[in-house]
Amino acid sequence: MWQLKTYLYMKTFNIPSFYKSPVISKVKEIRKVNDPRKKDYTPTLLDFGPVKFYIARHFGFCYGVENAIEISYKAIEENPDKRIFLLSQMIHNPDVNNDLMMRGVKFLMDTAGNNIIAFSELKNDDIVIIPAFGTTLAIENKLAKLGIEVRKYDTTCPFVERVWKKSEKLGEEKYSIIIHGKYNHEETRATFSRSEKNAPSIIVKDIEESRVLGKYILGEVSLDEFNKAFAGKYSENFNPEKDLVRVGVINQTTMLASETQEIAEYFKSTMQIKHGEQELKNHFADTRDTLCYATNENQEATYGLLKTDADIAIVVGGYNSSNTSHLVELCEEKLTTYYISSATEIISKKRINHFNFKKQEHLASDNYLPESSPVKIILTSGASCPDSIVDDVLQKIVAFFPNAKSIDEVLSNLN
Repeated sequence: MWQLKTYLYMKTFNIPSFYKSPVISKVKEIRKVNDPRKKDYTPTLLDFGPVKFYIARHFGFCYGVENAIEISYKAIEENPDKRIFLLSQMIHNPDVNNDLMMRGVKFLMDTAGNNIIAFSELKNDDIVIIPAFGTTLAIENKLAKLGIEVRKYDTTCPFVERVWKKSEKLGEEKYSIIIHGKYNHEETRATFSRSEKNAPSIIVKDIEESRVLGKYILGEVSLDEFNKAFAGKYSENFNPEKDLVRVGVINQTTMLASETQEIAEYFKSTMQIKHGEQELKNHFADTRDTLCYATNENQEATYGLLKTDADIAIVVGGYNSSNTSHLVELCEEKLTTYYISSATEIISKKRINHFNFKKQEHLASDNYLPESSPVKIILTSGASCPDSIVDDVLQKIVAFFPNAKSIDEVLSNLN
């Protein structure tokens, strides 16, 4: 993984300039110079006087997202006379996806995998872009039968592909595969399609479902209870009596790192109880977790943010973004947190619209900015959120404070 991570740090992309920003991009440039290996997770302070922002050390576009954006815009540029389709949302950010649609790109499916445009309507000279999450083997085969070449514009993240290779290795070693992921997420569906080809596979969404599975392994719950909990979440012909004797854990790359580690440790201890310490290595594949580097860094940077004495947290990103929701989850453990998709959700100094990802509902709150002076705000975003959108959020809030320092003055004091 170290070699892959080093390579990704070195690679640069041609990203449209409107995704960058005068404030956030400048902050990132300064931190990159001062901390090129990203060892320091303390936030950057932008002190505007009456309002202070603590900016996460690492957030926003990751390698996989930048790669997907570059390839998608390249597809548009190189094929002005062809129809261009995305299998589904390229990344989970509405602004990015809306911009692609404005440029003529059409979506074949929604995020749940339901067809918006029938595959039968495709022609073999159409351009189909595979999103950063990847896609299932069934869909790849369907496109191949239609004569559509997808490899040129396949934006699948290399860290997702790394998980696929891990599942292949586990299958070769005769382990069944437990996937920590959200069952209906595009990435998990893509991973499951490959995992089930390699080995018996089952999906758990969290530690609670993992405990149900562990209790079955230990004989503490019945087969009926197992089937009720995991209906539709395991591979065809999965036999829990024989397919849970030897297991390994992989995951959706954007899951909460601490929970993936907790799940892996839980199944390790379960197998130790079931088979004994001496036999553990024959029943549990002690794999390192398969989260991507950006997910790890975003989450570590959020822990660094939460060491500050802030009043509130604002997390920016698409409401169907898994990695963004996990940043919200971390912030909510300490602070009142507002999850917003863009600056348009900030109605005024007194009112904000935001999203409760646990209940999947939109909310409106009054008096969200505290009366304290200065107001101290933690600000971060998910891996699919452009810096320009975070910039808009910051500048809109600063504008509520007429005595605030200018952006130029604040940036000039950074070093």
